[in-house]
Amino acid sequence: MKIEETFIKDLVIIEPTVFGDERGYFFESYSKTKFEDLGINIDFVQDNQSFSKYGTLRGLHYQNPPFAQTKLVRVLEGEIIDVAVDLRKDSPTYGKSFSILLSSENKKQLLVPQGFAHGFSVISETASVMYKCDQFYNKASEGGIKYDDLSLNIDWGMDLKDAIVSEKDQILPFIENCNSLF
Repeated sequence: MKIEETFIKDLVIIEPTVFGDERGYFFESYSKTKFEDLGINIDFVQDNQSFSKYGTLRGLHYQNPPFAQTKLVRVLEGEIIDVAVDLRKDSPTYGKSFSILLSSENKKQLLVPQGFAHGFSVISETASVMYKCDQFYNKASEGGIKYDDLSLNIDWGMDLKDAIVSEKDQILPFIENCNSLF
């Protein structure tokens, strides 16, 4: 495994070592020991998986402390634009967004630390997304930011007028009015 830092501190891309032959491929998507060797010491407690069709946009979501979540996001099938927004008020990159193409083909993963909002858009016909979390879901602590907040300058890889967005996500506040406690 190798780790690639982004311009936002603590937000990293993880690329597994893939072993391929005429049968297909094999790789470790997660190894506690290998992550610790990379300096990542996280105790994941929950795995989540979603399936979505083209145009689906999920996010931007977070959980406030003490239930804030670190997420390790990867794509099992298809392609997504994965997005993280820094909500740490003392960070020099507060309010900045980072996006990356995650796909079943490139096998990259995004480690989204506590203190970030997270979301993704599906740009393939369908996509299955899996992510590990270091905290359990807690409805009372959830928050979010509206996906089309112009101050975030996010390219979701699609025309937003065609996006399929839940009612809950359509009414989220812009970052300036969100209830983030980071």
